[in-house]
Amino acid sequence: MEVGSLEVEKHVKFIITLEKNKDNFDSLAMEHLRLSGAYWGLTTLDILHNLGTVDHDEVISWIMECWHECGGFGGNIGHDPHILYTLSAVQVLALLDKIEILDIDKISSYIASLQKEDGSFSGDIWGEIDTRFSYCAICCLSILRSLDKINVEKAVSYIVSCKNMDGGFGCTPGAESHAGQIFCCIAALAITGSLTHVDKDLLGWWLCERQVDSGGLNGRPEKLPDVCYSWWVLSSLIIIDRVHWIDKNKLANFILNCQDKENGGISDRPDDAVDVFHTYFGVAGLSLLEYPGLKAIDPAYALPVDVVNRLFFKTA
Repeated sequence: MEVGSLEVEKHVKFIITLEKNKDNFDSLAMEHLRLSGAYWGLTTLDILHNLGTVDHDEVISWIMECWHECGGFGGNIGHDPHILYTLSAVQVLALLDKIEILDIDKISSYIASLQKEDGSFSGDIWGEIDTRFSYCAICCLSILRSLDKINVEKAVSYIVSCKNMDGGFGCTPGAESHAGQIFCCIAALAITGSLTHVDKDLLGWWLCERQVDSGGLNGRPEKLPDVCYSWWVLSSLIIIDRVHWIDKNKLANFILNCQDKENGGISDRPDDAVDVFHTYFGVAGLSLLEYPGLKAIDPAYALPVDVVNRLFFKTA
């Protein structure tokens, strides 16, 4: 099967235009999570070899205005700190090779303060527990070389307690398996060297069953396909070495059929409205599928492979 073409220049223009037009509806709707939006947009640009099209100093200055003295980052200037946006901030600064400007001790202490006695993590001081936050904590602290600030054994034990009989994972113990949560759990287990807790064949079967006739992937049984699961499902399949169980070409064409070929951007499904969230996950999914001309992305850290290599193998 032939695979279609990716409108690289139009996607780059879409992301840059979105960033410049901060007063349009899409930007206003995303105001509370602009830091994550910056991560999605900038990582997409890097995968497309176009990170140089944005002003790095301007981005860095704005990110640091989202930082709080407690050590966490808010989703935008003036917003409360949360572990989700703290990870996004650290990922963007890793992308821009500026980790050294961070107060690593304060950030690490903030994240450690969110770990509960059972090993789980809350997202902020208000206490919501979710395996997404376990991933955020583990990924963020690993990037900062500070995993020793938390009880990793308990963190792993909590994630394992969220495993279900179908091989998947939920947001809390007993919650249904969901592809997004599975990524969070599998990636966290991979980063901590704990994949022995995973039944790779059972989980791989559940994940490959997410592919529907159109080639797209869904997040749970009987749901519609969505471009974002091109990341959540594919990354997990790659981590557990079962990605050959799906039809990669059909998936690539599903993603490419969700492009706005006139104005750029990628939507959740063909002919829907595009946004930066699905543009990132579509391009990242194509990277995992080794689409020609794209930078490789690490399936656990959700950063380009060259960035991860720089983080962990940088010479003095």
